[in-house]
Amino acid sequence: MITGFPYRNSLVSHWLTVCMLDTGDTAPAFELQDQHGEAVSLEEFEGLVVVYFYPRADTPGCTTEACRFRDRWEEFEQRGIDVVGISDDPIDDLADFAGEYNLPIMLLSDEDGTVASAYDSYGEKSMFGNTFDGVFRNTYVVEDGEIVAVYEGVDPKGHADEILANLA
Repeated sequence: MITGFPYRNSLVSHWLTVCMLDTGDTAPAFELQDQHGEAVSLEEFEGLVVVYFYPRADTPGCTTEACRFRDRWEEFEQRGIDVVGISDDPIDDLADFAGEYNLPIMLLSDEDGTVASAYDSYGEKSMFGNTFDGVFRNTYVVEDGEIVAVYEGVDPKGHADEILANLA
């Protein structure tokens, strides 16, 4: 089932309505390069994987979100949950971002927004009076190729905590 929802990024000046994939849907397959230039596909993951989309590396909200996943990393690992962040940043920017903040998270480069689009997480945004295409801050929890949880327009501050609490 696909439903509409109001999406709001803290930096976006207005609400957007986007159709989302839903729980029970098949997660769109992907293969992207990580911050080390290695190819990574969704099919490589067994069990639970958190696939979170974020607008831009090394910006305040995205850094907060990534660092919170880093801070809770051991808990994700202990539960056997992989975490993958996807943005439209180039690989070199992702490598710098991961290095600067000591991020254990796998960061994937989706420069043309194809994967984000397949996950209903890419489209027109507006900020400071400018309209542009970009990545929406949405997250999908996938288990063996099926979407088991959807988080729309997430708050970067408590997002990792929310996921862990919901998967307890």
